[in-house]
Amino acid sequence: MVILNVDHPDIVDFIECKAKEEKKAWTLVDAGYDASLDGDAYSSIFFQNANNSVRVTDEFMRSCENDLEWVTKEVTTGNDSTMYRARDLLRKMAEAAWQCGDPGVQYDTTVNRWHTCKNTDRIHASNPCSEYMFLDDTACNLASLNLLRFRKEVNGVMEFDVEAFNRANEVVITAMEILVGNSSYPTPAIEQNSHDYRPLGIGYANLGALLMSRGLAYDSDEGRNFAAAITSLQSGHCYYQSAKIAEKIGTFNGFTKNREPMLEVMKMHRDASYEIQANGVPEDLLKEARASWDRMLEAGAAHGMRNAQISVLAPTGTISFLMDCDTTGIEPDIALVKYKWLVGGGMMKMVNRTVPEALTRLGYSEEEVDGILKHIDKTDTIEGALHVKVEHLPVFDCAFKAANGTRTIHYMGHVRMMAAVQPFISGAISKTVNMPHDATVEDIERVYTEGWKMGLKAIAIYRDGCKRQQPLTTSKDADQEKGRRAVKDSATQVAKEAVAYAPRRRRLPDDRRSLTHKFSIANHEGYITVGLYDDGTPGELFVTLSKHGSTLRGLMDSLATAVSIGMQYGVPLNVLAKKFVHNRFEPSGFTTNKDIRIAKSIVDYIFRWMALKFLSADEARALGVNIPVKDEDAVEMTEGIASTLEPTEEPAKEDTVEQTNLFAVKHG
Repeated sequence: MVILNVDHPDIVDFIECKAKEEKKAWTLVDAGYDASLDGDAYSSIFFQNANNSVRVTDEFMRSCENDLEWVTKEVTTGNDSTMYRARDLLRKMAEAAWQCGDPGVQYDTTVNRWHTCKNTDRIHASNPCSEYMFLDDTACNLASLNLLRFRKEVNGVMEFDVEAFNRANEVVITAMEILVGNSSYPTPAIEQNSHDYRPLGIGYANLGALLMSRGLAYDSDEGRNFAAAITSLQSGHCYYQSAKIAEKIGTFNGFTKNREPMLEVMKMHRDASYEIQANGVPEDLLKEARASWDRMLEAGAAHGMRNAQISVLAPTGTISFLMDCDTTGIEPDIALVKYKWLVGGGMMKMVNRTVPEALTRLGYSEEEVDGILKHIDKTDTIEGALHVKVEHLPVFDCAFKAANGTRTIHYMGHVRMMAAVQPFISGAISKTVNMPHDATVEDIERVYTEGWKMGLKAIAIYRDGCKRQQPLTTSKDADQEKGRRAVKDSATQVAKEAVAYAPRRRRLPDDRRSLTHKFSIANHEGYITVGLYDDGTPGELFVTLSKHGSTLRGLMDSLATAVSIGMQYGVPLNVLAKKFVHNRFEPSGFTTNKDIRIAKSIVDYIFRWMALKFLSADEARALGVNIPVKDEDAVEMTEGIASTLEPTEEPAKEDTVEQTNLFAVKHG
């Protein structure tokens, strides 16, 4: 996270820097450059490897409200620098965010009002995702629990299991506390401060799916009340566990110095828990949430605290997949059906799996649920589905409007949800306020202003489509149309070149060198022979299979002939490989080639092997082909003599990752 205070003399340049670079990227895309996430357009502009936020104070926000002037200050002297109209600066922030999503806003006064260690120093900044806000040179262990895993069946209905949730929080927060002393840190200062204050960041994921499963709309009072109660319970009970640990092994080193502000913030958390409305919240959950803070205050006053901070709400973008979540962090679902562009190429369709349970809870029959699901699969939206009642549609509203739909969660619904849970978080919330493509600069100004009024610590927006490429979309066809628009201006010139150029076949000489490679896929053996031009480039392909019938042999011969003719007419190998790598069919499985551990099919193996042998490392990586750390020739070039590939050493054991559906921990 790159942060600049709103009174810094360079504030205007900082606000506009990423927006100006975004305009450059758009110009490059319009000129025909690759607009993908790792394409030439975005890789050639500045300021793309960090999030930017402006740190604003209550004084600045009140100046905006009252249309007052705002004076920036020289950093080293404190003297007045440049005078601006406060509203003009806020407008510039909104204009830049409308253009590219940056900068976000952090509310400095609010952050430090809820600071547990005021007597040590102010909070000046945050981590890149803006959820961890604490003293300079500290680090925080993050952990998130999958909320959908804490449910039990009561009278045929799945209800939130308060007891199981409490127990899991006790175990996880204790493990996180142990990790503080067993972690490594990048600098001595960070290590010392992290040991002295021991900040932790427990949180959760899958809130959006949990609300949907209960038949609660994300943008509803009932949904916000339920989210507030769960967040209050988690932080309150974990702070209580921290106090119990302090009773046994002592407080964090900075507690005595910060005892008064720490307990004052705990009282603020407790008071907020008694302001949660009961509508939509199970009685046992609300009762336990409030009781947890009462117990915590009593234990904290008696024994002190082991940890200066206990909770954040992290984005959980990657670990949510590990935990098998439908939604990330505090976010609602992007869409019931969404398409994710993969960095290595390709697209993945992701479908929300909570819809059937939500429909059943809302009273739909099995037959009606089946019909609605078929409609969603066909149209990517629940809108227009037979049997769905209008009053139930808000339950299935998502962050983005479906390509074939009209409904979406209003952007203020995101802000209100953040405001509902912020009073129960030690740090802040990493969440995007998703705004529609037609949102205005004034709408973004309103979000920044309302976020301040509602007591948030930080806020960031993303207007759909403000970047030419984004990893998640609601329509496969929409992205294809973007691609067509990107090349439209050059289509005529390409057509002219195609007419002017007549391909000519470049045959290999009668006597040519060849490269023969023996392979084995799941004990199915065969040979690949590649004929080479004098310059060493491939010009023909032969595939010989052992112990296979005439049908498969004939198909492979036909494929090899077609590929050979294509290469001789000038079709680049990387173009051919792009079409054939990752094709999946039998036989598939483990191979004896240490550079290609697993093959999805014979065709996949052939073209991955050719990519490793004849393409550059960058070209191979672009195809999703792993480049071996050590490039050792596995075959010999001969004239008419085939050499056999034999493994020179035992394959290394594959790294394994233990997956859990309960929680995932990362060091942030």
